Amino acid sequence: MILKAIQNFLINYNRVSLADMKRHFQIDGDALKPMLNKLIKKGRVRKLSNTKKCNSCTSCDPDALEFYEWIKDEG
Repeated sequence: MILKAIQNFLINYNRVSLADMKRHFQIDGDALKPMLNKLIKKGRVRKLSNTKKCNSCTSCDPDALEFYEWIKDEG
């Protein structure tokens, strides 16, 4: 059930940070990542790799810089 909710959340918002999903679903990132990985393996979601910290910043939550994106159906 939560997997479907995560999928719908990504469909609605298209690109979402791990921090936003943690806040929305009130669940730890370590519990979310296996579910996101399952959606990645199914080809429905991709983890974006372009997120970088600015210079030597240590203030940002790493989960706020980890983004996932819904892969739109082509057919």
